[in-house]
Amino acid sequence: MFPLQRGRRLRTNESIRSLVRETTLSPSDFMFPMFIAEGENYKVEIPSMPGIFRRSIDLTVAEVKELFALGIRAVNIYVKVDESLKDNTGKEAWNDNGLMQRAIREIKIACPEMIVMPDVALDPYSIYGHDGIIKNGDIANDETNEALVKMAVSHAKAGADFVAPSDMMDGRVLRLRQGLDAAGFENVGIMSYSAKYASAFYGPFRDALDSAPKEADIVVPKDKKTYQMDYSNRLEAVKEALWDVEEGADMVMVKPGIAYLDIVREVKNAVNVPVTVFHVSGEYAMIKAAAEKGWLDHDKIMMEQLMCIKRAGASLISTYFAKEAAIILNQ
Repeated sequence: MFPLQRGRRLRTNESIRSLVRETTLSPSDFMFPMFIAEGENYKVEIPSMPGIFRRSIDLTVAEVKELFALGIRAVNIYVKVDESLKDNTGKEAWNDNGLMQRAIREIKIACPEMIVMPDVALDPYSIYGHDGIIKNGDIANDETNEALVKMAVSHAKAGADFVAPSDMMDGRVLRLRQGLDAAGFENVGIMSYSAKYASAFYGPFRDALDSAPKEADIVVPKDKKTYQMDYSNRLEAVKEALWDVEEGADMVMVKPGIAYLDIVREVKNAVNVPVTVFHVSGEYAMIKAAAEKGWLDHDKIMMEQLMCIKRAGASLISTYFAKEAAIILNQ
């Protein structure tokens, strides 16, 4: 008799499909990236990211409480720094009373069980928009690492659960682990942006923080390709992730998401720590724009993409869709 095996038997109806479903999503799979600005009762939508806002700390705290009630258990936070505080050293990044540090403290007071993972990179604090200190026309890797350690320790003092280095400097995970341990923060984790590609999908994010490279009165790199990865490369991502695990990373990240699912699976197969995937601003903006035009079903595409990221091997998905997806999953 032909055929003996009929795959459609397991697709007959939703009850059967749910019984054999290999991958599932829950709100606790998501981390929500948040943009924080100075002020009070301040909330401004980012034009290239409909539904995503820069918020003052008080409104950020209120939003965090809503997220936690929906089942989301982690936030990844970024700050919009005033131009007057920017320079080439990034010293505002380790100001114990800086915007990031105050935000961490207030979030942890209001919602102590929410896992807070502040971004560790100098670009929001750099007058040149780069992730490190400029010296002789290039990024000074080791000098930048020392600045990142001071930044991470200040985040830990404020109450951060994890630090999230997104800078892509060589050796920074080891330096951060050593610095945190020496300061008595051995229980503060590191979620390393291990395979962060030099991608055009970051455009809306850079609008949100004004963190794109800028023209300057000195020689500076015109882009971030000397430290972020070449999107032509696959094995390099595995190598970077393995190095970060050896240096002490508790989680590794692949960024961007949907366009890099092959990398997600490669990294997942290679490491023995959780893999985070950043479903980035450009991927978010494309869905929003296409849905606004009526070309795609917003919610169906959103949930499909998130499921595909989880299926590829993500333990945690950092996504601007976290709140919308959690609402659907809770219905």
